[in-house]
Parts: sequence; C-alpha cells; structure tokens
Amino acid sequence: MIKKNWLPFVLAFVLPIVLVFWWWGGFNRATIVQTVAGPYHYVYAEHIGDYGKIPDIQIKVADALRAQGITPGAPITILYDDPRTTLKSAQRAHVGYLLGRGVAIKAPLQVGDIAARPVLEARVQASMLLAPSTAYQALHDYLKSGGKDIRMPTVEIYVPGNSINQMGVLTVEMPI
Repeated sequence: MIKKNWLPFVLAFVLPIVLVFWWWGGFNRATIVQTVAGPYHYVYAEHIGDYGKIPDIQIKVADALRAQGITPGAPITILYDDPRTTLKSAQRAHVGYLLGRGVAIKAPLQVGDIAARPVLEARVQASMLLAPSTAYQALHDYLKSGGKDIRMPTVEIYVPGNSINQMGVLTVEMPI
C-alpha cells in the first residue's frame, strides 16, 4: 500500500541522490573516436596488485613529487592487465603524472615515455568515481558490435575540472 506522503520522501531522499549523481556526471555519455594520441612523458610508481589501490598510489606519487619541489601534472595511469581476466594480486600498472621534458626526478619515482600511436579513445566528463566505468563500458559496447573486445594496455588521463562546479574529463586510450 502506497502512503499519501510519498512526495516528501522523494524530495528528501531520492531527489538529492539523483542530483548528486547528475552533478558527478553519472548521466554523461562517453564519446569514442579513432585518433593518434601522445607522445607522453610521465613520472610514475610501478604498482602490482589490486587496481582498487591506484588512488592511494597516485597520492603517494604526488607527495613524492612535491617533496622534490615538482608540481604534478595531469594524472596518468597505464593499465597493463585486464582486471576481468587477471587475478587482483597480479594486476600491473604505472601510476603517476604527466611531466614536462627535462625535469629531473629522484628515486623511488621512475620516468616513462609513450610514443605517439593510433588509439581508440573514450572520453567522458564525470567524477573520477564514475568516469572509468562509463568510459570502459562505452569502449566495450563500441567494440562488441564488431566482435572485438578491449585490449590492454590502456592509458587513462584524467584532467581535473577548473572549479568545484566542474567535473574533470577522463580519456581512456586503447591501442588499435
């Protein structure tokens, strides 16, 4: 039986959840394009283990950069293993930040380069909590129609928004 006071319930509980989900970009769709991406020069820490720990590693890399007097650029993550088929304990990633050329980095951080290459790019404007699932689902759906699947390694670059009211943009690049 539906009670007569459903409207206050919707306004008090459901509407705020929907508004936050909208604000975080939960209803945004990813765009898919074939393009040439890179080259990238980046500083990173190697991570082996659950991809769910990547945000913690990202913070440690940022702290290590600041300790060296370097301002981190846009976050970059290179995922080498498919989490659908690889044990969590065996998942490998480079977790770091884009870096200008000629900047000297000290251990324990490492420096890497990715050459320009053709990629299938998924781009979505959303919170970092929601953006990866939206981007990878869009890639999966796009590739599924051609009988293909996501190939690794993928490169994720998240450019944060300019204000509290603007969500950042996640770009996921998959090799063609």
